[in-house]
Amino acid sequence: MCPYVFFFIVFHRSIDGFLNPRKRNAHVPLWNYTLLRTQIFIVYFIAGIKKLDADWVEGYSMGSLSRHWLFDPFKLIMSEEMTSLVIVHWGGLILDLTAGYLLFFDVTRPAALFFVSYFHCMNSQLFSIGMFSYTMLATSPLFCYPDWPRRLVAKSSSCLHWLLPATQPPQESAACVYPGRKGKSQSRLRHKIGAAFTVLYIIEQLFLPYSHFITQGYNNWTNGLYGYSWDMMVHSRSHQHVKITYKDGITGEIGYLNPGVFTQTRRWKDHADMLKQYAVCLHGLLGAYNISEPEIYFDVWVSINDRFQQRLFDPTVDIVKADWSPFRRTPWLKPLLVDLSPWRAKFQEVEDSLDNQTDVVFIADFPGLYLENFVSEDLGNTSIQVLQGEVNVEIVKDAKNFTLKEGERMQLPAGEYHKVFTVSPGPSCYMYIYVNTTAVTLEQKLTRLRELKEKVENGSETSPLPPELQPLLSGTIDDVSSADPLVVAYLRREMRVAEAERRRNATIIQRFERFVNKKYYMMRRSFLMTAIALRNLVLGRPSLEQLAQEVAFANIKYEDTSRESRKEHPREHEHSDL
Repeated sequence: MCPYVFFFIVFHRSIDGFLNPRKRNAHVPLWNYTLLRTQIFIVYFIAGIKKLDADWVEGYSMGSLSRHWLFDPFKLIMSEEMTSLVIVHWGGLILDLTAGYLLFFDVTRPAALFFVSYFHCMNSQLFSIGMFSYTMLATSPLFCYPDWPRRLVAKSSSCLHWLLPATQPPQESAACVYPGRKGKSQSRLRHKIGAAFTVLYIIEQLFLPYSHFITQGYNNWTNGLYGYSWDMMVHSRSHQHVKITYKDGITGEIGYLNPGVFTQTRRWKDHADMLKQYAVCLHGLLGAYNISEPEIYFDVWVSINDRFQQRLFDPTVDIVKADWSPFRRTPWLKPLLVDLSPWRAKFQEVEDSLDNQTDVVFIADFPGLYLENFVSEDLGNTSIQVLQGEVNVEIVKDAKNFTLKEGERMQLPAGEYHKVFTVSPGPSCYMYIYVNTTAVTLEQKLTRLRELKEKVENGSETSPLPPELQPLLSGTIDDVSSADPLVVAYLRREMRVAEAERRRNATIIQRFERFVNKKYYMMRRSFLMTAIALRNLVLGRPSLEQLAQEVAFANIKYEDTSRESRKEHPREHEHSDL
């Protein structure tokens, strides 16, 4: 957040210089540079300290990041696993811990500028973090000598000097103290206030990353308010199952809500304070649907840094009435089962032993609770195996119960609900192993369609294709609703493959154009959403239909416009959208 102070001060000084000639092209007090440089140093160094977390050092935090094409050069000399551990995790740790020091000294500054610039350019492509990467790039020159812009302008063409900052030596400023000069070496009250502000500000910035013992209500599995914990990608989460249950406070009627209904954000699934707000919001909105005094229950299953999927919140607590305070620990937050972290090495062994058509999900649950699950008919071969503890599996339709202990396994019927009760005194650990038989069958059919198309194109298949398969050759379908769903699926996949190939073979100019357009639509969305919010605050909210149209217009992405362009000019592309 605080690198943006830099732009405020630059803007403030520019306006002052425009309005007051005495401040134009004048010296800047040293405390300004001290504050900004220290702020950037803290951003790097505290992020490095947070990366000393065991999950980061062992390579579990960003395990899939090395698959990105940006790391392809490193994978020429090392495996993907080693690239993740050495380059992503250890390299990020070393850079954050040392960047502030290396930028400070003249000898190491050129190398530091190169590495931090490379680092932030990569981050801008790897993560959706807004302007942060570009802000950090803009603040790197703060560690150079203050006159570097003046020296750079002096070496530029004289015809550009009228557009660039002045090259004349700066005039002395009344805001500065000049030691050794008569009448100008004595500090005044304003200087003492500036020095005190600098010291207090730096102390506050050093304290905030470790102030979570005060704001305990915002501590979940990670400490601190969202966006203020300084964890810097140390924790990655995946959600396997989210269920929202409401209960009518008068009739006792029970129902279920789609996760994320009435909101566009997904962050409530990971933060107790946001979950509390969301529950209160749902409580107020459900009254319009003839649900009186609704109770709201959440069952959120999360895996953090490749651990077991486990509950984050107590599913038996009505969050509407649940106690929450910013200064007390949240009582309905379930603890992270860190004692089970060593199982992660076993996970990799299990996954490596499976074929490409088989998937696995690892579950851990607390004593006295149960997981209700539905096995889709697509998952024709699903089994559950206990890794630790003891569970009771209830097949709901047949009202049958089976007790499984460590190492035992049973097949689960497809198309039916079942419940898994943890009956051991400690947490239970088990895994679902399943094969998506529908996906396997679909893949086999799509492969046969591709082989048929290749035979027709190379002349080895002389029989004419039936009408429903003709789109295989043209690549387009006039009426999707009446077309063969298998052919539609095939053409859509071919379109995605062609799009990926087009991006892979794009020229530097085309990639730069796509990058600029994506950033334009991102900034466009920010501007329009801000304008809509301000309009709603000042003039009130319009009808839901109008608001939905405005939000949809603001949410238009570059990919949407690119897709429409390919529809309008199908001859310029191999496939049109379906």
